[in-house]
Amino acid sequence: MKKPTAATALTLALATLMTTAGYTAVASPSAAGDGLERFREQSVTWAGCDDPALAGTGTECARITVPLDYGKPEGRTLTVAISRVRATDPKKRRGILQSNPGGPGGRGLSLPAVIKSKMTPEVAAAYDVIGMDTRGLGESTPVDCGLTRGMWLRAPGPDRAGFDESVRLSREDARMCWDKYPDVLPHLSTRNIARDVDIVRSALGERKTSWFGQSYGTVLGAVYAQMFPHRIDRLVLDSAPGPADYHSFEMVRKMGPANEKALDDFARWAAPRDRQYGLGTTPAAVRATVEGLVRRDAGAGPIHIDGHRIPSHDLPLVLFSLVTDDTGNADLALGLRALLDAAAGKTVTAPPALKGFLDVMSDPRGSGRAADYAAQLGVLCADAPMPRDPEYYWKGVERARTSHPVFGPVTNVPLPCAFWKEAPREKPTKINNKVPALQIQATGDTRTTYESGLGMHRAMRGSKLVTVPARSHAVYLHYPNDCVNRTVNDYLLDGTLPARDVVCAS
Repeated sequence: MKKPTAATALTLALATLMTTAGYTAVASPSAAGDGLERFREQSVTWAGCDDPALAGTGTECARITVPLDYGKPEGRTLTVAISRVRATDPKKRRGILQSNPGGPGGRGLSLPAVIKSKMTPEVAAAYDVIGMDTRGLGESTPVDCGLTRGMWLRAPGPDRAGFDESVRLSREDARMCWDKYPDVLPHLSTRNIARDVDIVRSALGERKTSWFGQSYGTVLGAVYAQMFPHRIDRLVLDSAPGPADYHSFEMVRKMGPANEKALDDFARWAAPRDRQYGLGTTPAAVRATVEGLVRRDAGAGPIHIDGHRIPSHDLPLVLFSLVTDDTGNADLALGLRALLDAAAGKTVTAPPALKGFLDVMSDPRGSGRAADYAAQLGVLCADAPMPRDPEYYWKGVERARTSHPVFGPVTNVPLPCAFWKEAPREKPTKINNKVPALQIQATGDTRTTYESGLGMHRAMRGSKLVTVPARSHAVYLHYPNDCVNRTVNDYLLDGTLPARDVVCAS
């Protein structure tokens, strides 16, 4: 691998100081006249993290103050929690790599340690990796609307009554959030989070920042690059939606066909393994088994398994959680076998992957998922308006029943954003730039589809695309692929993008 690009003497001096124990970072000079000087120039003191799970990972934590409303910087403020895993060699340190795990609503303080574990020693030596709980989330000033569920996705069932219940729940989630946070919700947009990212960069004394984002984190990274192109060093976008899809209902709707395709892919894997799992001897038989399970549960009541009760409107979500990655085919097969046996009245112990999802679903308040869901809504609904007429969604559900019977109805029910009390205060950021970027996209991605990701590639005109023929999401950190790992690490180390788009073998 090539050596890192040499830094200026001033940058090297700052790098050495910032990796000294107990050092309080001093911000870079601020832009004059916008009232943000006190935020850019605030001191940052690193200490141990409150989360005991981060102990032993080398992660430090700090808090940054940002304005609630960037148009009124003298007004109310929020706290943003950040984390850091330091560059392993101060003499080779290049700068910071800020990061986001996705969501929106994904907590980011633990992410730097995960990223560090995927870096080569040379890359780990070059970067302080910075994590963040975005405004409204986790250890930052949180929005917790008191919601009792952990996601808006809900299977509407076979009739209008089930759909109407989904609408009622979305209306109620929107009402509860607006009743509690009417002054905060309008300011949870991605544009404001990007401004927070830049405050963090400045407060850490950095002229530029590198970025690693996966899923929603690619949207945040692209928006930051559009708003602050002169502040970007190296930019990695892993598993991106198209900007136009993100700023509409299409990102959610496209998950239906993508997950049906993934189910077909799984069925082709499971059919030759019928002796082991008993799901069917042909792909068509495996799919019939799954569809029959969904229909059976809708008509015969909840499935009881390992202390959990799975009603019909939750069963497709269980499958939705397990079909994401082709390395998890065995987990899905074991989960289906357990659900089939439980539906037949047998006493069953849920396999680990299934049990983990059920534990979170059954206790969204205790797991923190309900609060994270509220933060997710805050971002999504502040970013883009969505159709408000329930009939728009009902027609989508009805269209999806035949062509995408398992997942299509689920991904056509309305988000609470349809009932948000206030439209976004800023227009969506139009992504259209030549900022160099490395984009990674899996052909079988069930969350941000490959076709949608091509929209990001076109909008980020300086990007090079790394295609992985696999069913996966968030590839670099979660899918074992030497080609992807090498390409990302080489780019972070020497800053050189591939000469052309790359296809990695799966």
